[in-house]
Amino acid sequence: MAKKRPQTKAKRPQTTGGARTAGAQGDVPVVGAREPCPCGSGRRYKACHGRAASHAATELVHRPFEGLPGECDWVALRELVPAATVELPLKDGLPEGVPAVTLATVLPMAWPALRRDDGSVLLGLQNDTSSGDISRDLADTLQRALEAKPGTPVQGRRAPADSPRLQDLLDPDGAFEPEVHTGFEFWVPDPENATPDVTASLERANAAAIPTVKLQGVDAAYWCETPEKNHLRWVMPHAEEQLLDALARLHAAGRSSLGEGTRLVGSFRAHGLTVPVWDLPSGVTAEDVEKPAAEFAERLAAALATDAPLTADERRARGGLTNRQVTLS
Repeated sequence: MAKKRPQTKAKRPQTTGGARTAGAQGDVPVVGAREPCPCGSGRRYKACHGRAASHAATELVHRPFEGLPGECDWVALRELVPAATVELPLKDGLPEGVPAVTLATVLPMAWPALRRDDGSVLLGLQNDTSSGDISRDLADTLQRALEAKPGTPVQGRRAPADSPRLQDLLDPDGAFEPEVHTGFEFWVPDPENATPDVTASLERANAAAIPTVKLQGVDAAYWCETPEKNHLRWVMPHAEEQLLDALARLHAAGRSSLGEGTRLVGSFRAHGLTVPVWDLPSGVTAEDVEKPAAEFAERLAAALATDAPLTADERRARGGLTNRQVTLS
């Protein structure tokens, strides 16, 4: 029901000339893991001040997009949506020579970022990151892309532990309005006049993309079409336990569907949020599910406001939903 990304373990911190870490005797430079610690303890760096630096670089941030406008859509674009773009407003405005900064689900060759010939920046979201904080890694890539030479891609790296996060760089009052595409033509400014190699690459990428549509009547809900059946995947901001209780109440009462032939089948966990998933008949389109989704949102709001203990039937429904959870991140 969702794309899968190979899980990779965070690598050890790499030697970086300017990075420093706080120590008992002031700032201690970062050196190779097996080298003597510069603090003078006589121990190797990895067993001394490098231990804290390594922990800071690899500690998992469970909600990396928390505090950003459109957190639920950030999660959807990271985990569920094949092809989409969003214009990103920067807190301090666009630098000179950078006409636009655009977030993209995927870039050619899985590049982390691309500085186009016209100076605009494309930032890729669906890439493996080197540390446990996706927001910090993306912010580091964005900063380097803003300074890159036009016409060049930006490679990934482990972001310094004290570097800014997206929350520090993006305008907190800016809109986050994803545009879902049917393919990856946004990779190139003029796809109709692209070279044969680029055209072939686009055709392969487009063939692998699952048709996806963002609903307009509710937030962060995405319809998608697969050969067997269609699905609605809806990223929700509510606390997981509270949301599962509410879904269980509706499920036990027979009010969790989105119409005839549809069924709430479980949920994903992704970046600290819960994503309920419905199976839909193949003939049910995104437009068909707009009204039922809006009506479900009203039922869910009422269920979320209820704090009465779950009944026996509701507990059984909750157990079934819990057993059908899949963690994506």
